[in-house]
Amino acid sequence: MRSERPRIAALATAVVLLTSGATLAQKKYDPGATDTEIKIGNIMPYSGPASAYGVIGKTEQAYFDKINAEGGINGRKIKFISYDDSYSPPKAVEQARKLVESDGVLLIFNSLGTPSNSAIQKYLNAKKVPQLFVASGASKWNDPKRFPWTMGWQPSYQSEAHIYAKYILKEKPNAKIGVLYQNDDFGKDYLKGLKDALGNKSSMIVAAESYETSEPSIDDHVVKLKAAGVDVFISVTTPKFAAQAIKKLAEIDWHPMHIVSNVSASVGGVLKPAGFENSQGILSSAYAKDASDPQWNNDPGMKKFYAFMEKYYPDGNKLDGSTVYGYGAAQTLVQVLKQCGDDLTRENVMKQAANLKDFQPDTLLPGVKVNTSPTDFAPLKQLQMMRFKGQKWELFGEILSGKLSE
Repeated sequence: MRSERPRIAALATAVVLLTSGATLAQKKYDPGATDTEIKIGNIMPYSGPASAYGVIGKTEQAYFDKINAEGGINGRKIKFISYDDSYSPPKAVEQARKLVESDGVLLIFNSLGTPSNSAIQKYLNAKKVPQLFVASGASKWNDPKRFPWTMGWQPSYQSEAHIYAKYILKEKPNAKIGVLYQNDDFGKDYLKGLKDALGNKSSMIVAAESYETSEPSIDDHVVKLKAAGVDVFISVTTPKFAAQAIKKLAEIDWHPMHIVSNVSASVGGVLKPAGFENSQGILSSAYAKDASDPQWNNDPGMKKFYAFMEKYYPDGNKLDGSTVYGYGAAQTLVQVLKQCGDDLTRENVMKQAANLKDFQPDTLLPGVKVNTSPTDFAPLKQLQMMRFKGQKWELFGEILSGKLSE
């Protein structure tokens, strides 16, 4: 019996070694991932004409600080590397190369802006680096056949434009529509969505004024639209220019039906600076809860958001829609990384991102959920119309999809 003991001990040791070896073998890593860390890259306009959006990157950093303080994701801490591109596509290319080739990130997450993301899309797809949850509503991010490494997050600009077109056709069928739009993929995508949804009534758009982000003011464009006899004014603008337009309308005593794109519907970032008295009756749409609206004070999800802001981002403005946006996007990424388990390859990141089922971040409106599939890279597709009254948005109507067939 004594002679058997060494053999049994040796067998037991072999079994332990084989088991631990199998466990180790299950862990798969690409650049940016280790047993202890996940490197996430990000590009934001912390300076320049769209600097108001820099709050998104700061919120995401704070959210990952929260996750790390709670032990990380499957035991791994997130290292969030975020660079400024000043809303400049050439600079975005430079920063993307730095993140991939020097910093060695696992993926690029929620980088902001249609022009900047358009500039880095081919590069990231060629390198097979996830360009995940792009912070832009351009429809081009939902093209898994041509760009399998790129996925958006928010509802597309075209879907949003379809909802506004449907609303105008119902409420003001003889409207004379004027559009102020940014002269890039962001603005052009919106304009196309409006025309597609209006169909044979696209002649209702009697004037369209484009502006460059380098322009100090869009006042002249607003004056031209008023002179064209416009009675429905659609502002397809980033926050700085949306606030300018609201102020200019008040200054020239012009009161058309005023629709502001969702990306500039922030109470703290746009409407308050433009003046609440100038913002009454403005229309927009939402897929996320408005943190300035007291109706959400006892909402379980928003309670978590408020607590997060107080502890991890006390300098942030909870009334700024960008903080709500950053929180929801970061929460979605954390869900993807949790689903990845110990397979932190870039391929599996995209596989899990394309397999989100009815996921609902704390900050989304009731009924709005994140859903993706290998053939559907548009996580969010639903919106609800809203009207600004007093110092907050009031939601009305049903949760709508921007599909033209509906």
